[in-house]
Amino acid sequence: MGAAFRAAMLAGDFICRNLGSISKEDIDIKEASDFVTHVDRASEQIIIKIIRGKFPDHHFLAEESLKEPGGGHYRWIIDPLDGTTNYIHGYPVFSLSIALQLKDEIILGVVFDPVRNEVFTAEKGKGSYLNGKRISVSAVGDMTNSLVATGFPFRKRDLIDDYLKLFKNIFNRVSDIRRAGSAALDLANVAAGRCDGFFEIALSPWDIAAGGLLIREAGGTVTDFGGGSDYITTGNIVAASPSIHAEMLKEVRGAFAGIIEK
Repeated sequence: MGAAFRAAMLAGDFICRNLGSISKEDIDIKEASDFVTHVDRASEQIIIKIIRGKFPDHHFLAEESLKEPGGGHYRWIIDPLDGTTNYIHGYPVFSLSIALQLKDEIILGVVFDPVRNEVFTAEKGKGSYLNGKRISVSAVGDMTNSLVATGFPFRKRDLIDDYLKLFKNIFNRVSDIRRAGSAALDLANVAAGRCDGFFEIALSPWDIAAGGLLIREAGGTVTDFGGGSDYITTGNIVAASPSIHAEMLKEVRGAFAGIIEK
């Protein structure tokens, strides 16, 4: 945890020091509505340099540069700036995410919100923490009183009608819905009990690897849209406190029947 924590702190400091300095020349478009800046790239190199210095034989899956296979090796899954669109606009909701995978299992996760100076950490079997204090998912008893977070599927625009159907169905069953623009931070907030659930489609491993572990170690339930555990590979995730997860999953499966994995 030490190397990941240090990497997160240094990269987060760099991100905040450069907030508000992004120009049009600094922005590249990876695909529609998916941007990258020099800050993303530099943050990633800070993280990789620190972790590689401690673990030179480990592999990396990093959003902007390295896509090394994991196999039976340790592999770090890194999102150096989750919420780049927010960051470009100076909207203060973004984070960075670092996870460690062994074989097919995530065993360590860090999500850092540098604006609020909040660091969420988890290790397999050791619980989840926010700034060193133990956290747990909410004790909400039913969906009616729940606050649910989500994100819009800009990478899968052909599924927008099905997504909006799901959005409407869940909206009519919960207290409210939030769309902040950083999946990693949304998941961390579910782990801390600030939100009761989260769902999204077509995310990348670096968006959800650390956050998924945070929720599981905080007592929550995390699945893919079929109710299985393959959410990191599929990118389709339903995460919630145990008391509402089954109902959320039912809505998701109903909206995406025949389209998403069963």
